[in-house]
Amino acid sequence: MAAGIRVVLAEDDFLVKQEIERLLERAGMEIAGSAANGLDALAMVEREQPDAVLLDIRMPKMDGLETARRIREIRPTPVVILTAHETRDLVDEARDAGVGAYLAKPPDEGALQRAIAIAIARHADLMELDRLCKELAKKNAELEQALAEVKTLRGIIPICARCKKIRDDQGFWRQVETYIAQHSAAQFSHGLCPDCYNKEMSLYLKSKPS
Repeated sequence: MAAGIRVVLAEDDFLVKQEIERLLERAGMEIAGSAANGLDALAMVEREQPDAVLLDIRMPKMDGLETARRIREIRPTPVVILTAHETRDLVDEARDAGVGAYLAKPPDEGALQRAIAIAIARHADLMELDRLCKELAKKNAELEQALAEVKTLRGIIPICARCKKIRDDQGFWRQVETYIAQHSAAQFSHGLCPDCYNKEMSLYLKSKPS
C-alpha cells in the first residue's frame, strides 16, 4: 500500500525531517513537498495535492493543528501529526482539526507506514460519511419541499346544489374536477357511470332515425 503514496512533510527540526524523509523513501513513498513551517506546508498541499500530510505539532508561523484545520478547509487530505508527547487534550484538539493519526518522534519505518495507512483509511471513512450526510440532507430537503407542496381538501366546501360547481378561496366557481386537481394530487379518468350510460344510450336511440 505504501509504494507510490505522495506525502507532504512539515517538520522544523532538520535532523528529524531528514530521518523521516529517509524512512518515507525507503518505504517507496514519494515526497511531494518538504516544509519547515505550517504556512509553506499549506501552500504545498494546495499545489501538490498529496495523498497524505505529515505535520509536526509545533512549528513556526503556523502550528500543526492550525495547519490541519486549514488543510481541511481548502483541500481535505489525510493528516498525521508528529509529536513527542500525546495528551488527552491534544487528541481531542487533533480530532476536531481533522487529524487521522499520530506518530511519536522519532518514528520507525513500521510506525510511520501504519500511521499513514490509518490516516488514509479514516479520511476515506470521513469523506464517505460526509457524502452520506449531504445526500441525506438533500433527501430531507426534497421531502420537506414535497410535503410543502402536498395539497389536501379539508373543511366545508361550498358547492352549487344545481350545477355542482365549487366555490374556491378566491370566490370563483370551478368545475369539480378543476377544483380537486388544484387542491390535491388526484388525477381524473373520464367515463360514464351505469345510470348516465343508460340515460345517454336511451337518448341516443331515441334520436336515431327509424
